[in-house]
Amino acid sequence: MLQGISILGALLILLPFAGSQLGRLATHSLVYQGLNLIGSSVLTAVAAVEQQYGFLLLEGAWALVSIVGLTRVLQGRPARSGD
Repeated sequence: MLQGISILGALLILLPFAGSQLGRLATHSLVYQGLNLIGSSVLTAVAAVEQQYGFLLLEGAWALVSIVGLTRVLQGRPARSGD
């Protein structure tokens, strides 16, 4: 059961990433940021249950960054660029 939940969480991160790389989904869109947050939150919970601390750190940080990105989108502020 936990493996299925992990796969779902991973897909929720990978699908928007693939969409952005293929030019079909903007990284500053609500869908991209929302799916990243949901997927990383699911994987954070799985890592906590399984006591996988490296994975917990990775996915927890991913979720926190996704919250920042989602907040920026909801506030109508553009994402910062490294350019």
